[in-house]
Order: sequence, then C-alpha cells, then structure tokens
Amino acid sequence: MCSCKETFYLCEFSYHLVQDMTDQISFLNDNEISVQYDFVCDVDSQDDGSNNSSMDSNPQNRILRRTRSLNAPSPVQHFGRCGRIMKNPAMVMTIQDPASQRLTWYKPPLSVLVIKKVRDSSVLPPFVELVTWLIEEKRMVVFVEASVLEDPALARDPKFRSVRDRLQTFRDGTDDLQDKIDFIVCLGGDGTLLYASLLFQQSVPPVMAFHLGSLGFLTPFEFDNFQEQVTNVLEGNAALTLRSRLRCVIVRKNEDSQPAEPPTNLLVLNEVVVDRGPSPYLSNIDLFIDGKHVTSVQGDGLIVSTPTGSTAYAVAAGASMIHPSVPAIMITPICPHSLSFRPIVVPAGVELKISVSPDSRNTSWVSFDGRNRQELFHGDSLKVTTSVYPVPSICAADQITDWFDSLAECLHWNVRKRQKHLDELSDLTHSSSNDTLDSFDRDS
Repeated sequence: MCSCKETFYLCEFSYHLVQDMTDQISFLNDNEISVQYDFVCDVDSQDDGSNNSSMDSNPQNRILRRTRSLNAPSPVQHFGRCGRIMKNPAMVMTIQDPASQRLTWYKPPLSVLVIKKVRDSSVLPPFVELVTWLIEEKRMVVFVEASVLEDPALARDPKFRSVRDRLQTFRDGTDDLQDKIDFIVCLGGDGTLLYASLLFQQSVPPVMAFHLGSLGFLTPFEFDNFQEQVTNVLEGNAALTLRSRLRCVIVRKNEDSQPAEPPTNLLVLNEVVVDRGPSPYLSNIDLFIDGKHVTSVQGDGLIVSTPTGSTAYAVAAGASMIHPSVPAIMITPICPHSLSFRPIVVPAGVELKISVSPDSRNTSWVSFDGRNRQELFHGDSLKVTTSVYPVPSICAADQITDWFDSLAECLHWNVRKRQKHLDELSDLTHSSSNDTLDSFDRDS
C-alpha cells in the first residue's frame, strides 16, 4: 500500500491546496451562495499484489482520509437517482480552513499599541518592561492611552521616565488609530481584548494577549518569556484564531416632529444584551430572523453572542460553549418565563431583528460588550449580523489547544474526582455481592 497527497474535485466543489493566506471572500450575488472549501485529502491506493505504486484509477479502490481540518467536508449535491441541488455559479465564497490560518506580515510591523489593565498595580512592572524593550530593542513606535501616563505610580518609576517621552498617546473617542497601528499587545484580562475590539470598529491589527488579569480565558500567553514570544510573532511564526464579531445597528422610530437620529452602529466581540433594565415587569421582546417572526421573549431579556461570547454571559445563562472558529450566532434567553425556551444556535449569515413588542408594559435596554448602554423604545429595533471584520487573536499553541486549555484552567470544565477502579475498593473484594457473582458464573 502506498500513500500520497493529491487534490480531488468532489461534488462540483473545488478542494485545493491553500495558496494564499489572504484569500478574500467575494460576494457576487445577494441571493444564493456556492461554497468552495480548501482542504487536502490523503489517498491510499489498494495494493493489488503487483507492487505497482501508481495511483489506482478506480475510485472504489481508493481510501480517502481527510487531513487535519476544522472545516466540515462539503456535502454531496446528488441525492439518490434523480435529486440534486440546483447549480448557482453566480456566487462563490472561498473559505480557508481555520486550521491553516497563520499570521504573515507583508511588510515589517513598525508600530504597536500596548493596552494594559487599569487600576491594577501588579501590571505596572510588566508594562514598563515591555514598552522599554519594544522601544529600545525592537525600535518600534509604541502607542499607549493618554490616561496611562497620568498614573502617579508610573511617574515615580525611574525606568519608565527614561522612555516616557518616546511614547505616542491617544484618547478613546477622539483619536483615530485605524491606519496607525500594526500590532496590538494586551496586558491584563479578557477586558483588554474587548477594549481593543472597541477601539477598532473596522479592520483590527493582530492581537497578542498576555494573561495578567483575573480569568484570562482570551489571553493565552504567559509573560515570563515575553521577549521570545513577541519576537516569534513579529517574525510571523504564529497561528491565528479569527474571532467573529457582531455588527449591531439600532434603528430609531422616526417621529414626524423630530429629525431622524443617526443609527447606533457598533461591532461587539462577546455579546449584545437586551434586558428589562430597572423595570419590575417582564421583558416582552419580538425576535425576527431574516424577516420572519420567530418568537416573543418573555423574561429578563435576551443575549445574542458570538462563539467567543458563548463562554461569557451566555454560558452563565445556560448556553452551550462554541469554539470560536465555528461560524454561528448564539441566542440565549435570560431567565425566560417558560420551561421550554432553550438557547439556540443559528447560522452566522442570518440577520436578527429585535424589537420591543407593541403590547409590552415597558421599554428595554441594550448594551454592547457591557458598554454604551441605551434604551430601546416602542418602535425602535436592533439589527444584528455577523461582521466582516473579525478580531485576529494570536494563539500561543493553536486554535484547538488554546481553547481547551482555557476551558480546563479558567472554567474548570468537566473537573470531577476520578471514579476508583474496582481493584482499589477493598470493601468490595470480600463482600457478599462478589460471592453472589462468583456463584452466578459457576451456575452459568
């Protein structure tokens, strides 16, 4: 038996080797989608005893084994003798296998944004050490938030004073960083990564997050050997997890007597939450998916989350945990007044619309990754779709290892005292139940 790798065309979908790490999604038609997947198959030809190493031309004599891939195989398009999926070559979407997503720089990164956890003195020494090293050793332009320089503890640090005047500063909501930053380093907990997502409401530079906070589910790197780890990333030796974000647009009811307000348009990394706010009454929220009324939510509210956000507020409300490479949107009710209202997962390509029911006794409130909280009135609506701008999160190992390590270390997933082996149970070795079993074996 011989083994080799070959590209096969199956079911009119092209399975080919990844040529470019920067393949773009091309949308040609708004109605239907034909998906083109990238992965490689291992092919073993059956040995017929003739020691012929050539590929067997008969497909039935070939054994196809998929190599490591995070994309599901494309389904067949023929069903039975007559059925098939109608062809639509008008639109092709190229999807790269998440397992092959690795960081590459088409030019050397020159500027870096360092985000540190606020109001935590334990982060200050690593912060000073990092920015000093980036400036003096890597000769990079370092950006920090202006409020960081106002910290009295940093002002007293002699090592920081030597690089303070060489730092570039910005203020959230005032300065635009979109075309100034090549690379982001976060020092702290998950909140620093959420803040980085908030700062970049379009394309996000690659983010490297060090665990210096409380939970650290999204921060896989340890700070001990940061020089080696950052150098590897700057040289392009790193795997990426593309964490999808949700585009949330609030459309206000247009009163004839008032000018229309510009819609709120935000990208969120974790979730958007609609709740009853300070009202003592149940929320009564209508949920639409692609224009179809699906259900009315009666309870404390509703969580719409990304796969990344499925391990945040959603999992505390009883939702399942979804790997961030899975293209999906999770819908989770908050304390629903129904025994049968379970969390659901819908395809990432749908559009959700959430509005206050006309017969609701109260308004609702909406927040985006825990920020920008505002009221939803009768007639207002919130539209949620998957954004085309993910957060490229750099992996310490790879997409699978990092996620399961976080589940085990941060959430203690499936932690249980091990059941003892029967040989370890001394009270069973001489019990009457063993005698009964022995007699049963003899009788049988």
